[in-house]
Amino acid sequence: MAEVKVTLLPEGPLQVEGEIELIGLDGNVVPTKKKVFLCRCGASTHKPFCDGTHSKVGFEAAAQAVPESEEK
Repeated sequence: MAEVKVTLLPEGPLQVEGEIELIGLDGNVVPTKKKVFLCRCGASTHKPFCDGTHSKVGFEAAAQAVPESEEK
């Protein structure tokens, strides 16, 4: 199995590197490259990909996960 690396970028998207298969809401495969940037702020007009809108809307990501807030 190919290695996939996901990196959280500060106040920005998820950087995903490697061989991935991204399935859209319609069940079809969304074409990707070996490195993609996935929207984390929810404001991109090119979802699921980042279009840089996070910088315009003032998106602020949590510094790290908060264990007490995890869904159970």
